[in-house]
Amino acid sequence: MKASLYHLQLNVSNPQRSIPFYQALLEYFEYRVLAAAHDFMGMSNGTADFWIIATPDQHRQPALHRKRSGLNHLAFGVASRDAVDVFHREFLVARGIPTLYGSPRDYPAYAAGYYAVFFEDPDRLKLEVAHVPGRTGEGTSRRGARRKPPRGS
Repeated sequence: MKASLYHLQLNVSNPQRSIPFYQALLEYFEYRVLAAAHDFMGMSNGTADFWIIATPDQHRQPALHRKRSGLNHLAFGVASRDAVDVFHREFLVARGIPTLYGSPRDYPAYAAGYYAVFFEDPDRLKLEVAHVPGRTGEGTSRRGARRKPPRGS
């Protein structure tokens, strides 16, 4: 049976910081708001939905750490190396968001032609925007946002 990602829920410690961050990020990738309030927001690109929801106070500790069991990072695939660089310049640099690992840069140990930029959300969840030849070019929008998740990632 073939399946694809239908939705993802991210619980956030501070919705006043995280909801505007994710709304800007996902709108950049041509997602649209489905529903929103002071403590949650849902967005969709017609294929996968993101739900950003305030973490209840009793569950805010311990804080997220990507080396613990659970989610390490989320990656968005784009159509070209240039799309990675444009995202870096238009979104990250424009907002003063620092990058990780000296990115954007090549990551040949991951795959031939793998080019990415890594950064963090307000809760320090690692996010990635990547181009991988033959993997992230199909089904993309005009800005390079992927319509389908890469297989095997």
